[in-house]
Amino acid sequence: MAEETPQIQWEGKSKVELKGPTADQIWPLLEDFCNINKWFPSIDVCNHVDGELGKPGLTRYCASKTLSTYGSYDEAEVRWVKERLLMINPAEKCLSYEVLENNSGFKSYVATMKVLEINGSDAGENGCKIEWSFIADPVEGWTLEDFSSFTNFCLQSMGKNMEQDVLSG
Repeated sequence: MAEETPQIQWEGKSKVELKGPTADQIWPLLEDFCNINKWFPSIDVCNHVDGELGKPGLTRYCASKTLSTYGSYDEAEVRWVKERLLMINPAEKCLSYEVLENNSGFKSYVATMKVLEINGSDAGENGCKIEWSFIADPVEGWTLEDFSSFTNFCLQSMGKNMEQDVLSG
């Protein structure tokens, strides 16, 4: 009997630093699991599917229209994912979630997001950073480098959107 070749899992981590907002100001935005579409650049819809808000087991449905090669939205091509909250720890300001179902090529995907305080030595350097790490089976149609670049782009955009919201509010 031939031995099965073990599948290599992808691992990655992205970080974004926010100048000014504290971890206590950013955490409620990230903790609001079913409203990630307010911050995430490519998600058009995020709906509560099942479970209690703020508790493990909470399930969300996220979807986005894709751009055609002509730069317009292709109504027939909607990318969607159903995700379940695995762990949430407000004291540590972190949460983990997994992909349950999707049409985007994910087989196994688990991510952890954390908000950490930054205490600078000079005035005005205070702020926080968001870390997004993942472990996943290779994603159909992507290389690890491209997928990591995409998650980094999304986190940078998400952090900028959150920072602007807190500083303007």
